[in-house]
Amino acid sequence: MSVTVHVSSHGPGEVVLTFDDNTLLLNLCGERNANLKLIEEALQAKLKLRGDRITLIGEESEVKLAQRLLEELYGLLNEGYPLYPSDVNHAIQILSGNFKARLRDIFLDSVYVTSKKRVITPKSLAQKEYIDAIRTYDIVFGIGPAGTGKTYLAMATAVAALNAGEINRVILVRPAVEAGEKLGFLPGDLVAKVNPYVRPLYDALHDMIDFEQTSTLLQRGVIEVAPLAFMRGRTLNDCFVILDEAQNTTPEQMKMFLTRLGISSKAVITGDITQIDLPNGTRSGLIETVEILTDVEGLKFVYFTDKDVIRHRLVQDIIKAYERAERKK
Repeated sequence: MSVTVHVSSHGPGEVVLTFDDNTLLLNLCGERNANLKLIEEALQAKLKLRGDRITLIGEESEVKLAQRLLEELYGLLNEGYPLYPSDVNHAIQILSGNFKARLRDIFLDSVYVTSKKRVITPKSLAQKEYIDAIRTYDIVFGIGPAGTGKTYLAMATAVAALNAGEINRVILVRPAVEAGEKLGFLPGDLVAKVNPYVRPLYDALHDMIDFEQTSTLLQRGVIEVAPLAFMRGRTLNDCFVILDEAQNTTPEQMKMFLTRLGISSKAVITGDITQIDLPNGTRSGLIETVEILTDVEGLKFVYFTDKDVIRHRLVQDIIKAYERAERKK
């Protein structure tokens, strides 16, 4: 069933929206009008709810943006999308950056449904571009700050492809930056020694698949989590490979990894070039790769910014603060 929002203008700075479904309108407004308050704070426009109407008052540009936002969110609710305050914040960021963006094309793109019945979807234009790139290209680079979903979305896409029978294996790879002597001082066998480096990959994996199923897939080798050094000499066919924290690879390691890809395989390489942990004087393989492969057809570079951060709102502010400090240096 389609729903309609009736619009009446009372001048350039005042618009009245009338909604024809009170249940959807209540969900749009949120508990105690929390969603409307979020929009007011972000757009500096007044939103007054009365009956089945919301009156928007403010600067013409802000009113137009608020109108577009409410109409798009109302349409999402009509499609059955469960709207949360975090979704409202993401929607504000998306439409503030691109007024003509269609939220349904982003929020309704289901990447994967977790074992907890939680749907993983893109939450920004860059995330949507990233997901589409992974579906289209065999090699994709996701470059940007922490918290933008680079690894998480790649892993969700990989698990979805595995469940659909499109690939036979998922291989999750990370460079062990402190390989060599320091690694040797850690207790336990080789698996125990490298575990701290790949632990974040296990955490994301357990968030998508229940623990027992994850253990079974790991034991059977259907899902493999390994340090980058273990990739040397291998040819990876019929699999989905994710190289995480690629900014901490050397040029030689990056070349080695990229030349492992075999038939019917995909590779996603993620990294944050502002957080390089390599020893001083060591050039990042990810930075060099961007320079070398930019014009190569058949692969895709997707860049994220602080606007794509999906973690706690303070993470976005922290990233901006560090960027300002770097510019001052």
